[in-house]
Amino acid sequence: MGYGITIPFNGVPLAEHRPWVEEVAQLGYTDVWTAEADGTDGFTPLALSAAWAPGLRLGTAIIPAFTRGPAVLAQSGAALAETAPGRFVLGVGTSSDVIVARWNGIPFEQPYRRTRDMVRFLRAALSGEKVTATFDTFAVDGFRLARPPAVVPPILVAGLRPGMLHLAGREGDGAIINWLGAADVAQVAAEVGPGKEIVARVFVLPSEDREAVLAVGRRMVAAYLNVPVYAAFHEWLGRGPQLQGMWEAWKAGDRKAALAAIPEQVVDDLILSGPAPSVRAQIQAYLDAGVTTVTLMLLAAGTDQRQAVRDLAPAAGGSVTA
Repeated sequence: MGYGITIPFNGVPLAEHRPWVEEVAQLGYTDVWTAEADGTDGFTPLALSAAWAPGLRLGTAIIPAFTRGPAVLAQSGAALAETAPGRFVLGVGTSSDVIVARWNGIPFEQPYRRTRDMVRFLRAALSGEKVTATFDTFAVDGFRLARPPAVVPPILVAGLRPGMLHLAGREGDGAIINWLGAADVAQVAAEVGPGKEIVARVFVLPSEDREAVLAVGRRMVAAYLNVPVYAAFHEWLGRGPQLQGMWEAWKAGDRKAALAAIPEQVVDDLILSGPAPSVRAQIQAYLDAGVTTVTLMLLAAGTDQRQAVRDLAPAAGGSVTA
């Protein structure tokens, strides 16, 4: 079982991350994972961590399949794989129309096919093959890595509903899942198939301030679950009746009513909160349900972030169990 945490930490400059990352390893965390949206890129924090804590596994969750050309993405993945042989996992996914089109000026077209094509290309390129191929969404003519990694990294695919989850199981080495409760894991993992890695990004807020938890949780739920792909995901999971009031108020432009319409149960399903021992038990529920690696996304929200890292560590509550 993997037990990771998302970096970089909120409000901590990258230049000051070394003692944090070193302590993460000492506390029993096995992995550090990055995302790529509007903060740091997905590779730089991992390269630093590889030097600072050589025992940690490194993963991207995720790198968009659109925002780098195929050759550049292969080079970036190969560089991390060379830096941390056998300890790097390349996670890719569609990302979103906001990140791809609005922020990067790249048409967000055929996201399933683009991700599928990128996985196929990366599989060949990272293995050292010379690639000349016309895919559905791009063509590559004669590319070969000059420094193919000695250990080819696993490629994971971010997925929500069956199409992408099937792709993750069929052509990837597993799936990266997000914005779901522990009770939803079995439904999602079944679509990926047996024998594959399942990495779950889990939002954690170790606080006993119930009002603060609900305020933060409702804002996050509204920000994400009104996005069409996440709305469709939760419809598929069966959470549609619980979220219908929020969706209707949001579409009507009444943001205050939308927040108020989010049931506490939805917040509790998706944002793990309470005292640290309770949060650790909730994290364990994901592993018990079939997740192979859990990676925490720590929400500070007035808490002592450094202490939360310590309180939620495997060393704080015993080993992570199968």
